[in-house]
Amino acid sequence: MAVGRKIVAIGWLFLVMMGMVFAGQSIVPSASAASEQQAEPAAGGYVYVIPVQMTVQGGLESFLNRALTEAEEARADLVILNVNTPGGELKTAEDIALRIRESKVPTVAFVSGMAASAGAYLSLNADEIVMSPASSIGAAMIVDQAGNAIENPKTVGFWRSQMESAAEMNGRNPNIAVAMVDPNVVLEMPEIGKTKKAGEILSLTAQEALKVGYADHVAKSVDEAITWKGITNPTIVQLNPSFSEKVSQWLTSPGIATLLLIIGIAGIAIEFIVPGFGIPGIVGLAAFCLYFFGSFIAGFAGMEAIIFFIAGIVLLVIEMFVPSFGVLGILGIIGVVYGIAHAAFDTGHAMRSLGLAALVAVVVIAIVVYAFRKRGVWNRFILREQLTTDQGYVPNASREHMLGLEGTALSLLRPAGVAEIDGQRVDVVTSGEYIEPGSKVRVTSVDGTRIVVKEIGKA
Repeated sequence: MAVGRKIVAIGWLFLVMMGMVFAGQSIVPSASAASEQQAEPAAGGYVYVIPVQMTVQGGLESFLNRALTEAEEARADLVILNVNTPGGELKTAEDIALRIRESKVPTVAFVSGMAASAGAYLSLNADEIVMSPASSIGAAMIVDQAGNAIENPKTVGFWRSQMESAAEMNGRNPNIAVAMVDPNVVLEMPEIGKTKKAGEILSLTAQEALKVGYADHVAKSVDEAITWKGITNPTIVQLNPSFSEKVSQWLTSPGIATLLLIIGIAGIAIEFIVPGFGIPGIVGLAAFCLYFFGSFIAGFAGMEAIIFFIAGIVLLVIEMFVPSFGVLGILGIIGVVYGIAHAAFDTGHAMRSLGLAALVAVVVIAIVVYAFRKRGVWNRFILREQLTTDQGYVPNASREHMLGLEGTALSLLRPAGVAEIDGQRVDVVTSGEYIEPGSKVRVTSVDGTRIVVKEIGKA
């Protein structure tokens, strides 16, 4: 019954995941569908406004790719990237920047708030940069999740080169881009009467950026930026993330994704250890469903990742009940790890998150195992039932009173057989010798239900 419940649970997990995947496909608007809904272009043409106002991570990449594709298919005249972001993941920023550079529609980065770190890099990859009066751009030093500077020369050097290339692409001073990344750089900027000293990270206001060529114009609003581009009476298409994309952006953020893995691993493991398909298993399955749902909507996870994960879970369940010398268990772990890793935007990041999640889950599992140590799966191998008269069991009658009594062998004792003692037919055994039927015997030993007899003569 336990095996059946586990297998049924896995089946339900598969159906839930497939349902979420297909639901995700239906609620994410396609570029072609959105384009078909547009009216005929006005005289001023189409201008697509795309917000970049969140942390730079996988969900943003998925949304921007969809939005730029829609603008391209609609043959828009201009794309305005409304930038206000503190930055985010470098790998994602590289992918988004490449998509911006390859856009078939001219792009303008309108910095409405701050374009910090990866946000500055994305802005530099647009064809032009327009900034609002109170905005800023720069502060692109690489930091870890705790906000501490990363000083690895290889990593810093690579990011410097990326910023330099982005600046040079549109004829901007590459040394300023480097000063935004490397605190060790000293840079004189006579255009704004400012010197960037060692130990500082460069960030420019809108007016400073305009003077040093890191902004092409200063405008108070998106409309002013469009007017500056010479587009009058435009049809403005404001694109925003769909509900599923917003959920995906939240689910695929590093902290939430790792938390889901912790809950998923701990929940499933606890369910296997503690008998019964209950709350831990349901919560664990739900966490994994959310993990894969977010990754699929973001465009990271394909069907193969989900299938590998499901197959891995099934193999782990089978391993618990079918001896395979660990082969099925190993294959199951490989399937689960492969599915999780290939459902993330970056396999290396996913493996690190999975390792951290596994360590935290082990601690949680250990606490639960200790709390439920008397109910664990290992207790299935220990006989704890006691057959007592209180539970309705009738014990065997004592035979101690037969010690020394005489009787007659009714069958050949070789050495076990049947004898009549004290008027009762009882099973007896000799010390090893054979005794013919009809021989007289005496009980020499009684041990529980074992009665030992010895021949004393013929009847």
